Amino acid sequence: MQDAARPTRRPLLGLAAASLASPFLHTGSARAAGFPDRPIRLIIPWAAGGSTDTQMRIMGEIASRHLGQPVVIENKPGARGTFAASILHSQAKPDGYTIGQIHAGVLSHPFMTRSATWDSVNDFTYILGITGYLSGLVVRADAPWQDWKSLMEHMRANPGSVSIGTSGVGGASHLVISQIFGREQVTYLHVPYRGVAETTTALLSGQVQAIADSSGWAPHVEAGRMRILAVWANERPKRFPDAPSIREFGIDVGGIAPYGLAGPKGMDPEVTRILHDAFKAALFDPQHLAVLERYDMPVLYMTGEDYRAWNAARIPVERELIRRLGISFEGG
Repeated sequence: MQDAARPTRRPLLGLAAASLASPFLHTGSARAAGFPDRPIRLIIPWAAGGSTDTQMRIMGEIASRHLGQPVVIENKPGARGTFAASILHSQAKPDGYTIGQIHAGVLSHPFMTRSATWDSVNDFTYILGITGYLSGLVVRADAPWQDWKSLMEHMRANPGSVSIGTSGVGGASHLVISQIFGREQVTYLHVPYRGVAETTTALLSGQVQAIADSSGWAPHVEAGRMRILAVWANERPKRFPDAPSIREFGIDVGGIAPYGLAGPKGMDPEVTRILHDAFKAALFDPQHLAVLERYDMPVLYMTGEDYRAWNAARIPVERELIRRLGISFEGG
């Protein structure tokens, strides 16, 4: 979620002692020897062409140079961006050859369904935290609303008339815009899609009147095809200094939540370390940093354990938000 606290960084305590005490140390090292010896599957739970897809593809390409094996991208859009988590939880072997993106929607999903899903803290092996989304509400350049105030005035006068696309029911963008509009006391017509690549296409083609999503829209804003009315951030983005932070309107849902990489529960620590080191090197590679800059995505590096701890601290917030907004699936 975008109103998340900034990630904390804590040292990994007792790792060396735990390793020395482990009776599986030699077995695990034997399993990790030679890893990887075949391609690694990286699942992106969004449609191809969006900001996450672009970022992850470049990162995977760079990481493959350090791993000595290809990182093969597999797009699995839909289900509010939770297909990667579902595959890691219920299908993939914990051998390090299947990994995927984990984001705030993975944390909130279990609270929106009666079906058994996953324990977001304990059912994955967290590899590292990477970056986060700059998100906001964007309209086409020819839209009648020049700023946030004019849109709110129109929505109050015409309840439920403005169609707004997001990356899925119950996804991060849907939850944030629902919070914001609740505080503004306006209603809207929600149109869910399967990622920012689809929402930007929908806006450009006139299927919706606005989108609330991550910064895959940035190139279209720069090209003059779209206009930002507000961003969910603590301050105006350097790249778009004319785009106001939502906090300027007295609404405090600013901040950028991290996302990262994880694998199935029970991965060998040495395999996890190898993946961590390769993707950390890719994270700070100039080629990858240029992609982050293009989409106004900050470096939010965390070790796997720090990222797991951040998620653990965030879960009670997600649970309360879902309860307050009343969002559920499958009759839940």
